[in-house]
Amino acid sequence: MRFFNTLSRRLEPFESRVPGQVGLYTCGPTVYNFAHVGNFRAYMFEDLLRRVLKHAGYAVTQVMNLTDVDDKTIRGAMAAGVPLQEYTRTFKLAFFDDLKTLAIEPAEVYPAATDHIPEMIELITVLLRKGFAYQSEDKSVYFSIAKFPEYGKLAHLDKSGLKAGARVAQDEYDKENLADFALWKAWDEKDGPVAWDSPWGRGRPGWHIECSAMSMKYLGESFDIHTGGVDNAFPHHEDEMAQSEAATGKPFVRYWLHCAHLVVEGKKMSKSLGNFFTLRDILAKGYSGREIRYVLLSAHYRQALNFCFDALDGARASLSRLDEFRLRMEQASGAGGSERNLPAYAEEARRLFFDSLEDDLSTAQALGALFDLVLEGNKAANEGRLTAGQARGIVALLDECDTVLGVLKKPAEQVDPAVNELVSQRQAARQAKDWAASDRIRDELARLGWTVKDTPQGPQLKRL
Repeated sequence: MRFFNTLSRRLEPFESRVPGQVGLYTCGPTVYNFAHVGNFRAYMFEDLLRRVLKHAGYAVTQVMNLTDVDDKTIRGAMAAGVPLQEYTRTFKLAFFDDLKTLAIEPAEVYPAATDHIPEMIELITVLLRKGFAYQSEDKSVYFSIAKFPEYGKLAHLDKSGLKAGARVAQDEYDKENLADFALWKAWDEKDGPVAWDSPWGRGRPGWHIECSAMSMKYLGESFDIHTGGVDNAFPHHEDEMAQSEAATGKPFVRYWLHCAHLVVEGKKMSKSLGNFFTLRDILAKGYSGREIRYVLLSAHYRQALNFCFDALDGARASLSRLDEFRLRMEQASGAGGSERNLPAYAEEARRLFFDSLEDDLSTAQALGALFDLVLEGNKAANEGRLTAGQARGIVALLDECDTVLGVLKKPAEQVDPAVNELVSQRQAARQAKDWAASDRIRDELARLGWTVKDTPQGPQLKRL
């Protein structure tokens, strides 16, 4: 197994610090609004990584933070005129609902920043004591990047133009602001009632110190993998690495993985362009979480993903093809048999599928192997070469592949009892050879949005 490490800028074989165990920290949401589809590109990549590691036999401990105190959450709470925790609670709950919709596996720990202020104060105290931090005139505490010579090694920054003593107080900034960053922000009127007591006076933590304190609490001073969007590499992850390694004197993270941006219809997502979509916006247009998940998984995580509604329509068609193949294999499995085996083409598909995913999560190649299996399996069935044992083996293989993809099992349809009653009436009409009544009920089902297919196992409903 190998991954592209942002720190080294190359593909590296993966070896965990503790054999058989992986500590994984994934940047979670800043809960000031509903997460948008670009956010979920990162969460989906992290879910795929988690699933691939588990399939390879690792016990994964994943920590995903909830940033519930920063510039954005405070501004939102102040504008809404409600306490910070009341304001963020709505978006925390919505985030967890969205994860379920997209079949994203839950992390082992979801630490909220506001629950870990003591750990942040303790970490800042260590940095002050070691001389890597200082208190400014306004009583805020800053990290001195000049005191940490390795600053910039993650983002590969050119520090030649660094202006000594420059400071930036904002939580988020760009490469033009290569400056000391805030660890603790002294209270001012913009923070309203949001403040905690500290040895340096009342205030609140900076964004970057939050992730260092929480990741090290749950995963230790050194751990295996840290992930996020490419925009997190600088300044957020650079600052995390610097303050963590300055405090402990140990390597912070061995593998840094970052996913590329998502664009919508070829353009950067923007409310002004009318192409800014939350998950709820897309669901309201009639698409499913399963279809959205398929699109988000379809491109390699380090390539920009163009999210468009044509792609969602394509995902619907691809999933329908996979559903039909699975149904055909299930029907070919017969009843009562237990023998299962894989024909050579299925063995090859399995090898290519998992080899691709273990090679830096190459989903396009993995999906290609999966559709090769569909092609060969259908061909064998058409030519009468598919045995019941082989069909059962292929169904089991689809189940195994789905432990990683999370899209191959069609969710159970919620069928109105009246529709099921019509299906029963049609079945009775067919048994009585009342074809006129059977056709009339079929047309009624179509009017209600359903088609019915007669199989040896009985009638099967499918949405039109």
